[in-house]
Amino acid sequence: MSKSNFTRRGVLRTGAMTAGGLALPTILTAASHSGFTNAPAGATVTLGFNVPQTGPYADEGADELRAYELAVEHLNGGGDGGMMGTFSSNALQGNGILGKKVEYVTGDTQTKSDAARASAKSMIEKDGAIMITGGSSSGVAVAVQALCQEAGVIFMAGLTHSNDTTGKDKRANGFRHFFNSYMSGAALAPVLEKMYGSDRKAYHLTADYNWGYTTEEAVKSSTEAMGWETVNTVKTPLTQTDFSSYIAPVLQSGADVLVLNHYGGNMVNSLTNAVQFGLRDKQVNGKNFEIVVPLYSRLMAKGAGANVKGIFGSTNWHWSLQDEGSKAFVKSFGTKYGFPPSQAAHTCYVQTLLYADAVERAGSFAPCAVAEALEGYEFDGLGNGKTLYRAEDHQCFKDVLVVKGKENPTSDFDLLEIVEVTPASQVTYAPDHPQFSGGALGTCNNGA
Repeated sequence: MSKSNFTRRGVLRTGAMTAGGLALPTILTAASHSGFTNAPAGATVTLGFNVPQTGPYADEGADELRAYELAVEHLNGGGDGGMMGTFSSNALQGNGILGKKVEYVTGDTQTKSDAARASAKSMIEKDGAIMITGGSSSGVAVAVQALCQEAGVIFMAGLTHSNDTTGKDKRANGFRHFFNSYMSGAALAPVLEKMYGSDRKAYHLTADYNWGYTTEEAVKSSTEAMGWETVNTVKTPLTQTDFSSYIAPVLQSGADVLVLNHYGGNMVNSLTNAVQFGLRDKQVNGKNFEIVVPLYSRLMAKGAGANVKGIFGSTNWHWSLQDEGSKAFVKSFGTKYGFPPSQAAHTCYVQTLLYADAVERAGSFAPCAVAEALEGYEFDGLGNGKTLYRAEDHQCFKDVLVVKGKENPTSDFDLLEIVEVTPASQVTYAPDHPQFSGGALGTCNNGA
C-alpha cells in the first residue's frame, strides 16, 4: 500500500456494481448538486481519508484505512456488504452514493494538527473531496473539524476521545461516532469501586494535549466522587517514548493506583515501564498496587503483551461482540485482511456508512442537508446497540464497554475481555455539562 499523501485511489472493482445502467433515485436533481463545496458533477464522488500513517498512532491509522477501503467496497456493491445488511436504515443499495461510484484520496496526519490540516486542505482543494474523515488524535480532530467548517464540507471524526471534540470545540459541520472521556469515566468508576474499593489514592500520568486533559478530568472527577483521592497529576509529552523518569516518582508518592491517560504507543511504553519498575508486584497502603488505562484498544493490548493482564479500561467496541452488526463486520474485515478489526477500524467504517446513508436520506450531498439528516438520527445494527446522533452537539450516545486484559489469551487478537456493557443511559449527560462547557455548535456551512 502506498504511503504517499493525496494519492487518488479507484474503488475496488471485484464484484463491484457501477452506476451505469442503474436508474438514479428520483430525488437526485440538478439543484441538489450545485451551490456547495466540491459538488460532484460526474459519475463519481470523492471522499478524503485522513489517517496517521506515521507517528505514535500509526497502528490505528493503518487499521482505519483498511476499514475505509472496506466501506468503499461495500458502498460500491462489492464484497458481502458487511453492516449494510444489518443497518436499521435501508437507504444504502450498493450502487455508490446517490448512484455515484465512490472514490477516495488519502493523507497522512502524522498525529500532528498542522500536518493533518494541510493534508485535509489539499484533499478538499486539489482532489475535490466532499467529505473528510479519519484521525486518531483529538488534537488532530479538533483542528481538521475547524478546517472543514471553514471550507464547507462535512467532517466525520475518526478516533477522537477528548470531550472537546463535541464540547468547547464542536462545529456544525462535524460529527463524532466515537465515545468520549466523560463516558469512559462514567462507565469505569462503578467497576473500579467494585474491584478496588472506594478508599484509594490515584496518581495520573497524562498525555500533554487536549485528549489527555479531558480524560484526566473525567476519570479524576468520577473516581473522586466515589471516594478516591488524587495524589498527583503529571503531564507527559506526546513524543515521549521512555517513561522511566515519570514512573519513579510514583513509588514515593503514596499512591496505590496509577492511571495512565495515554494512548497508542505512549500507553504501550508507559505501561511497559511501570511493569519494569515492579509496580504491579508492590503493596502500598496495605493494598495491591493497581494500574488503570482509561482508553483501551486491541492494538494497544497487542503492543503491551502480557503487561495488560487484569488491567481495566474502556473501549468503544470490541470484535468479540455477538450482535449481528458486529459479527457481519468482523466477518467482512477478517475475510479481507486475515485478522479481526480494531475499535478504530469499526468507528471509521461506521462513520463512512452513516455519511453515505445521510446523503441518501437527504437526497443531496449538500453539507447542510447531510447535517440535518444526521442530527437527532436514531439507528441500530452497527455494533453498539441503539444509538442517537444528538442534534445539540453531534455526539453519538450508545453503550460503552468496560474491558480488562485477559489472563489467558488464546491468540494475539484475544487479549481483552468484556467485563461490562454499560448502557447508554449511564453515560449520557446534558449538553451543558461542565466538562463540555464553552463553545457553540454554530451554523452549518455549505461552502462555495
